[in-house]
Amino acid sequence: EDESEEEPKLKYERLSNGVTEILQKDAASCMTVHEKFLALGTHYGKVYLLDVQGNITQKFDVSPVKINQISLDESGEHMGVCSEDGKVQVFGLYSAEEFHETFDCPIKIVAVHPHFVRSHFKQFVTGGKKLLLYERGWMNRWKPSVLHEGEGNIRNVKWRGHLIAWANNMGVKILDMISKQRITNVPRDDISLRPDMYPCSLCWKDNLTLIIGWGNSVKICSVKERHASEMRDLPNRYVEIVFQFDTEFYISGLAPLCDQLVILSYVKEISEKTEVECCARPRLDIVQPLPESCEEISSDALTVRGFQENECRDYHLEYSEGESLFYIISPRDVVVAKERDQDDHIDWLLEKKKYEEALMAAEISQKTIKKHKILDIGLAYINHLVEKGEYDLAARKCQKILGKNTELWEFEVYKFKEIGQLKAISRYLPRRDPVLKPLIYEMVLHEFLESDYEGFATLIKEWPGDLYNNTIIVQAVVDHLKKDPQNRTLLQTLAELYTYDQRYGRALEIYLTLRHKDVFQLIHKHNLFSSIKDKIVLLMDFDSEKAVDMLLDNEDKISIDRVVEELENRHELQHVYLHKLFKRDHHKGQRYHEKQISLYAEYDRPNLLPFLRDSTHCPLEKALEICQQRNFVEETVYLLSRMGNSRSALKMIMEELQDVDKAIEFAKEQDDGELWEDLILYSIDKPPFITGLLNNIGTHVDPILLIHRIKEGMEIPNLRDSLVKILQDYNLQILLREGCKKILVADSLSLLKKMHRTQMKGVLVDEENICESCLSPILPSDASKSFNVVVFHCRHMFHKECLPVSNTVSTVQFCNICSAKHRGPGSAILEMKK
Repeated sequence: EDESEEEPKLKYERLSNGVTEILQKDAASCMTVHEKFLALGTHYGKVYLLDVQGNITQKFDVSPVKINQISLDESGEHMGVCSEDGKVQVFGLYSAEEFHETFDCPIKIVAVHPHFVRSHFKQFVTGGKKLLLYERGWMNRWKPSVLHEGEGNIRNVKWRGHLIAWANNMGVKILDMISKQRITNVPRDDISLRPDMYPCSLCWKDNLTLIIGWGNSVKICSVKERHASEMRDLPNRYVEIVFQFDTEFYISGLAPLCDQLVILSYVKEISEKTEVECCARPRLDIVQPLPESCEEISSDALTVRGFQENECRDYHLEYSEGESLFYIISPRDVVVAKERDQDDHIDWLLEKKKYEEALMAAEISQKTIKKHKILDIGLAYINHLVEKGEYDLAARKCQKILGKNTELWEFEVYKFKEIGQLKAISRYLPRRDPVLKPLIYEMVLHEFLESDYEGFATLIKEWPGDLYNNTIIVQAVVDHLKKDPQNRTLLQTLAELYTYDQRYGRALEIYLTLRHKDVFQLIHKHNLFSSIKDKIVLLMDFDSEKAVDMLLDNEDKISIDRVVEELENRHELQHVYLHKLFKRDHHKGQRYHEKQISLYAEYDRPNLLPFLRDSTHCPLEKALEICQQRNFVEETVYLLSRMGNSRSALKMIMEELQDVDKAIEFAKEQDDGELWEDLILYSIDKPPFITGLLNNIGTHVDPILLIHRIKEGMEIPNLRDSLVKILQDYNLQILLREGCKKILVADSLSLLKKMHRTQMKGVLVDEENICESCLSPILPSDASKSFNVVVFHCRHMFHKECLPVSNTVSTVQFCNICSAKHRGPGSAILEMKK
């Protein structure tokens, strides 16, 4: 057998049962295949009908000598047989219809019409020295006619549709039975080969394609219709050779397989012992025809019985079109070749230990495979991987292969335990649907606890706590901690186990001891605020930012007073907490603002001044005392100014800080003339201060007051630039004033014109208007009577007689309603008479 890694395309089995019994006493000479049964001819002149398993169903004693050929029609109801002694029989298998004839020469071939069962197709051909056509005519008599003669014995014939192909010593001919014309002659290539020893093989692929194999040459011929313009005296069909190639060995038979060819080859080789040419095992090749060559797809050497004694003519290849079954016939053996199905493919993969591919093939074809089960292949794959030592891959495959089968899972876990590889399978154990027995998970955890603390901790994190008995695992961890009480991994894992067991207090203690980052998450998740009231210092030491945020977010659970009390001995932490509290709300911790002054002064001076500015509850005297003790000038200045002692504050700026810009800024903020006077007096003998004043006070104080007080002869840095700046500032002020004046005048004029246009417009008076005094309709019901109405520009209307008499000399009247509010435009009279 072929030992290569390439998978064979066909599988083989001997046709046994009745065939074995026949070939023990006789030898096969020919066979033909029908989709329903087989017909086997022997050297002793017997014809056996067999089922596809090789069981004998019927037996015919045709002749005492070799059966040369058997032919069946398409229906399988009529059979033609010829033998070496010249006998020809055509008869019905299920009817009394029969033809007998004996010739004076051996008849090598017989072929019945494919549709022999029909009355108008009662035809068959025989071949010895001539090719004779027999037709049943009037009175059921058979009439022979010669189709061809004179070129030696007829060696082979194949009838398909209306075409008959036969081979003689010279070549292959094709006859069109409709026109009774011979349409081609394909000459034999190698005339040195004896045609009786190396017979021609013929096979119709379809109604118009003939495959010819002779010697080591293969031709594929296509029958085509000739164009009408080319007819003349030629047949209306012609043959074109579409593929032609040579093979390595001599051809004993061929058959089509889709667009490929199956070729049975007779092989000779040189014996290594005797160095004499001898018969080797025949080969069955599958090739892909190409225009002038072929590509070998597969090649199998067949071990048939007695192959050492066989010749090329002793082998035959027959096939069943519908099922792609190929029968290799030799005198002592009949071998059946069939296309391999998915079960065969999987068998081959398993044989080659390609389990991954076998599993994939089984999954793809799970509806069609009959022999194999996906689970069995998968288990074999796991065992194979374990044997190779690929434990991790084997464990990973368990997830896919074992699925939800808990029994198989538990079996595999115990198997991994036996080989000391529980760690390998631990990562892949199911955790939900299905869930295994708690004992399985505990067994794995104990394995890790004995040898790998980190791996144990990982499993505890990943596995849900309900997979195993938590109490048992906790006790095991406690026992190990007795040996190594400071092991952080075990402590952390124990805390997680306590959490699963809802013993949050113990878990919290361990987390705080370890200063673990998950401590805040644990507190929030399980509402452990009552447990941390006495552990606030520990939390603050661990992470003050997170601790303060958590405490402030949960004031309702741990009060501000309780936190401040707990931090009484840790002033720096107390400051952090109160500072964040003040940032969130300036009023919540007001009772601690006095304390915060000292805390800010001690631990966070940069935020002291912002605190003093924002707080409305801190005692200013206390703050001033602390700032003066610590010589905090900026804070002291702020407090003095806030307490109203601006002069002392200004003096402190000038004397302590000696910062004229800050002093000027302070004076601007206070906007106090006396303060400016003090600033000028203090600065008058200090040239740098004078320069600062000249540059900055132009918009608050008249610079002339300062300039007049400067002593003559005093050198002032950058005096020229300062004076230029004063003049520029003054000029800018003048320009701004003039610009504003122009804008005001233009706006006033525009508004006056607008008001005038508005007041010049008419006012609509209708029945809906009322007198603002008597509240009756302003227009009389009788429009023919005369009436007087007074309408003001403010749109208030009065009957003239309802207006009070003015005591003033002026003739201008004003609206009583509007004039009560203010006397202004729009209240003058607009009299209407009729």
